[in-house]
Amino acid sequence: MSDVVDPALERYAVEHSTHEPELFRRLEDETRATTTAPGMMVGPLEGQFLGWLVWLSQARNVLEIGTFTGYSSVSIAISLPEDGRITSLDVNEETTAAARRYAEEAGVADRIDYRVGPAIEVLQQLEGPFDLVFIDADKESYVDYYEAVLPKLSERGFMVADNVLWSGRVLEDDGGESTKAIKRFNDHVANDDRVVCVMLTVRDGMTLIRPRRD
Repeated sequence: MSDVVDPALERYAVEHSTHEPELFRRLEDETRATTTAPGMMVGPLEGQFLGWLVWLSQARNVLEIGTFTGYSSVSIAISLPEDGRITSLDVNEETTAAARRYAEEAGVADRIDYRVGPAIEVLQQLEGPFDLVFIDADKESYVDYYEAVLPKLSERGFMVADNVLWSGRVLEDDGGESTKAIKRFNDHVANDDRVVCVMLTVRDGMTLIRPRRD
């Protein structure tokens, strides 16, 4: 959970949203018990928001950069049409194995292509076009991922970049390498005349980005 939204307000929002299937609670519990950075999970609000984006946009071909234990990929896959597919990239075989287990249990494993390896290298093998790209991986590579997938978007395709508020640290003058990387990415997108974007204060911040068509 981020420090951007008051935890009590976030709990209130979760309580007043449709409850997700029980397997997501077990996924959360396992992630907290077995990983060193469980905050990397998108959680119920962001997971459902991603599902809504898929449903609203009628996305059929989705790309995810950063699988972790699978909360987001499973959330997205559940909202895809039967002929929809998501390709999910990560470098960690252990957490990807957990994602595969929960995808199987959710009945959406046939909609998810999990690939393990450096995302930049795997991206070179993927042609697209992608209707939705979710970027939620190492922050230092955000600009590289953005530039790699921008030409691979479909006619109405768009990106969603996660953690763009970085627990509020984007307002600090100084910061670690990840903070600097997020601020660099945010500036890069905001100043890119090729796209239009909107930054949202959902959980730890999400930016929606689409190519400018005018």
